[in-house]
Amino acid sequence: MMKVAGLDGPDRGHYVGRRKSQTKESIAMPFHSGPAQNAARPVGQRGRARGRLARLGLGTACLSLLLTGCAGGAHGPQLPPASFVALQEGPGEEYVIGPLDELTIFVWRNPELGASVQVRPDGRITTPLITDMPAVGKTPSMLAEDIKLQLSQYIQEPIVSVIVNKFAGTFSQQVRIVGATEKPASIPYRANMTLLDAMIAVGGLSEYAAGNRARLVRFDKTTGKQTEYAVRIGDLLRKGDTKANVMLMPGDVIIIPESTF
Repeated sequence: MMKVAGLDGPDRGHYVGRRKSQTKESIAMPFHSGPAQNAARPVGQRGRARGRLARLGLGTACLSLLLTGCAGGAHGPQLPPASFVALQEGPGEEYVIGPLDELTIFVWRNPELGASVQVRPDGRITTPLITDMPAVGKTPSMLAEDIKLQLSQYIQEPIVSVIVNKFAGTFSQQVRIVGATEKPASIPYRANMTLLDAMIAVGGLSEYAAGNRARLVRFDKTTGKQTEYAVRIGDLLRKGDTKANVMLMPGDVIIIPESTF
């Protein structure tokens, strides 16, 4: 037992007992500072750090999905590939006269009854002895027969020919390309026209075009339904993927969106 200088007898016993009591109380009291508190702090910090990492991971996943959607191609029905040159050239559908077409009406042996006219926006034409004859929606041969019928009131057995000098055609005879292209336009359909031909006519894709998310909208006259097809214009023009070239039909509409980034 430790001796305390200057204390003997009962005083020393009282001092020793009081020191033991203080020691027990100090052990029982909680620490307000020191290693225990310092150890508790990193646990909370680690929890907050895990929360931040979880939020960061969620944001990264969303961004990844967004970028994948921007870079990926469109989903939908696919059209079969078409060759760059038709194996066998042949005539397409018979041409149908449209507004703003320029026509020459020729009447054999009666040139004064002929004329060079432009189809008006309302779809009609006027020639000598014939006023406001509907022309839009007819083939040249059909229009020639109608003119012949009208002229037969004035001359015997007229022979009439209709020549189309400048083509515009109806919308059902055009291919329309809209969206992120250099020159959005409606172009007359030509026999055996392909997607490559149409893109050449409008100058290709613009700088920020998402060519692989383009859509081709086609109206089926037999069923009366409209169908959207996915087309990969980016692969066709920028990678030279020959399988991305498809055959076009009169009335097709090609829609090219812009890239998000």
